Amino acid sequence: MSESELQWLDLYVEGDTHPRRFDKPESVRAYLTKVERLGEEGISTLLGAGEVSPPLTRRRYWLELLTVPTPPERTA
Repeated sequence: MSESELQWLDLYVEGDTHPRRFDKPESVRAYLTKVERLGEEGISTLLGAGEVSPPLTRRRYWLELLTVPTPPERTA
């Protein structure tokens, strides 16, 4: 990743077409713990392998890395 790019983690959940976007794995972990109420084994598997599904979790979850260019700085 260069300084002119931003990286995001898009979390997809089975049955939901809109990803949740996070800036770092710690943010994904917090969301999965508090909102999705996943156990540590499911979270660790998802963060390590990029995907987790039943029987470890109720639904399938997967992560995709999104890299976008940063906008150029504005000059006044």
